[in-house]
Amino acid sequence: MKKSRLEAFSDGLFAVAITIMVLALAVPHNVTLGALRDLVPLFLSYVLSFVYVAVFWINHHHLLAATRRINSMVLWGNLHFLFWVTLIPFFTAWVDENHAAPVPVAAYGVVLMMCFVAYRLLEVLLIRAHDSNTVIVRALRPGRRENPTIVAFVVAILMAAVHPFVALGIYILIACIWIRPHPRLEKALGYGDICDNNIGAEK
Repeated sequence: MKKSRLEAFSDGLFAVAITIMVLALAVPHNVTLGALRDLVPLFLSYVLSFVYVAVFWINHHHLLAATRRINSMVLWGNLHFLFWVTLIPFFTAWVDENHAAPVPVAAYGVVLMMCFVAYRLLEVLLIRAHDSNTVIVRALRPGRRENPTIVAFVVAILMAAVHPFVALGIYILIACIWIRPHPRLEKALGYGDICDNNIGAEK
């Protein structure tokens, strides 16, 4: 399979996930500002989930930009990652429908954490598919954010049982930490035309 097919398929599922979330924003029948005020919690949860999908998409884009070789394990690893991403809209809606109740908030955190774990697994599979002197192998050494992120997710999921809004606050903090893609990979790829030239020159 060509890398372009994998990228197109993945981008399509990311777009579907975002579309499903925005369709959950029901249009109020009332024409007053008060009707919009009632939708603020729903809108905020949409924003948080949108940011998470965006973070995963941007990091996934960088990852595939550095990819030179794809095998069947990489394909399955990518599908595993996308499986968890496409569950984000469902659990976002569950949190909204139950007004941030403990169990939905904890389940929402589990899905976000599994997206992160699946992404890390995809990185490992891609590293194994490449030679040691390629950009993706040199750049994807574990950084300082990975282990603290898992710990933060576990703490937030447990915290959801007693303080759901504190758990949501931790989810927001994690999203902020990962807004910037992998620094070493971003530096190795460069920006714009430089990125394209670097990848095209790599054998």
